[in-house]
Amino acid sequence: MHATEALAEAGRLMTVCNSCRYCEGLCAVFPAMEMRRAFPDGDLAYLANLCHNCGACYYDCQFAPPHEFNVNVPVVLAKVRAESYARNAWPGFFSPLFARNARATSLVAVVSLALFLAGFAIVDAQGLLLVHTCPGAFYVLMSHTAMVLVFGLAFLAALAALGAGLANFWRGISEPLATLTSPAFFAEAARDAVRLRYLDGGGIGCMNEDERPTDRRALFHHLTFWGFMLCFAATCVGTFYHYVLGRAAPYPWWDLPVVLGTAGGLGLLAGTSGLLHAKFRRDPTLRDPENLGMDTAFTASLFLTALSGLALLLFRATPAMGILLALHLGIVLALFLTLPYGKFVHGLYRFAALVRYARERRALAAAAAEP
Repeated sequence: MHATEALAEAGRLMTVCNSCRYCEGLCAVFPAMEMRRAFPDGDLAYLANLCHNCGACYYDCQFAPPHEFNVNVPVVLAKVRAESYARNAWPGFFSPLFARNARATSLVAVVSLALFLAGFAIVDAQGLLLVHTCPGAFYVLMSHTAMVLVFGLAFLAALAALGAGLANFWRGISEPLATLTSPAFFAEAARDAVRLRYLDGGGIGCMNEDERPTDRRALFHHLTFWGFMLCFAATCVGTFYHYVLGRAAPYPWWDLPVVLGTAGGLGLLAGTSGLLHAKFRRDPTLRDPENLGMDTAFTASLFLTALSGLALLLFRATPAMGILLALHLGIVLALFLTLPYGKFVHGLYRFAALVRYARERRALAAAAAEP
């Protein structure tokens, strides 16, 4: 017996696919499936998070609709993935936020923006609409200490919730901790993740709006990921400037934090807009409509974070700086607070699944090499 209808359907499909095995060369899901004869819920959650939703198996399958077997692996595994996010959420009473992620993110962003605007007005109502160009201009309306405290606590809370959720997922798939901490398995999974190895449909590209495969989604994922990492690097360099060099933001256009942040923001804008465009143009038979809000909310949050950050950079020496700073901080705070209860967790769970697959693949290769 399976815990949910989605898991029961996934178990049925894996049994059918394990008898056919036509798709074994497309991605990691099917070789991992072939190592099993039964599919308990933990293994189905593992396989679902190993799936990169490229869609190739749907178009290659001879049992896809309208066949009576009704095999649609991408959609069913997407449902199982979404259930695994909610089931492993910490604290558990926040798990319903996955189903309402778009509304929750919007509400938190609006409340955060209102609080920042109110706080700025209390500190200096007249200064909110004045031009501030001196070193430390951002901290006229909100002190650096207050910013660090608010965003530091939000970020630490998000990390704690993400870590606890990942631990729950790892226990749920019944894998020992030694696998996750193995340098060899970790490095192999990291290579596969950075390359998006299994988002290419076995080498032909990712399916999007029709049967013609392309690699656009892979490109947009790379732009989003590396744009995010450049923005993170800009924050780290800015922290070094502030605490070690004693230099307060904002920095000149040519300075390293601004260069990194600008490049990262542009990458995020291009990547997230491309992902959103591809998602809504995708073949409806490959989409899970129940989780469309969750799928888009995180991407939209990243887009708005980049857009508001670049707008703040462009207009920081104008009277709009105070409003734009409140807008940017409100969006970033909402992003941090909702991070553990939205699509961001797919990266962590998928990486963990890749680590387990690295262990299984090496074990299979070792067994095959034995005389």
